[in-house]
Amino acid sequence: MKDIQNREDLVLLIDTFYGQVFQDPLIGLFFKHINFEEHKPHMVNFWAFALLSEAGYSTNVVEKHSKFRIKQEHLDRWLLIFDKTVNQLFQGETAEAAKQRARWVGWTIVSKSM
Repeated sequence: MKDIQNREDLVLLIDTFYGQVFQDPLIGLFFKHINFEEHKPHMVNFWAFALLSEAGYSTNVVEKHSKFRIKQEHLDRWLLIFDKTVNQLFQGETAEAAKQRARWVGWTIVSKSM
């Protein structure tokens, strides 16, 4: 299995992950109102910035998401699905960094939502 190396890998990760998230009974509701195809480039840009050191992402991801009142149980499910998806598709230093970054961002969003 290869590591996350480029934007195409990030698209695969995001498509696979959100395909599962949309079906999840606990957290799927948070995403029903989102136009996924419109939002996907923003997600790819965020992860390219966070994992591949690509310039160009300047949105405050925590501020954008803290208004949703996400609880710890929602974050726990999101992380469970995210980790499972990363582990299913990738292996390596960047894949591990993706899981760590997701935890840090998620924790920050939940703490601001309270």
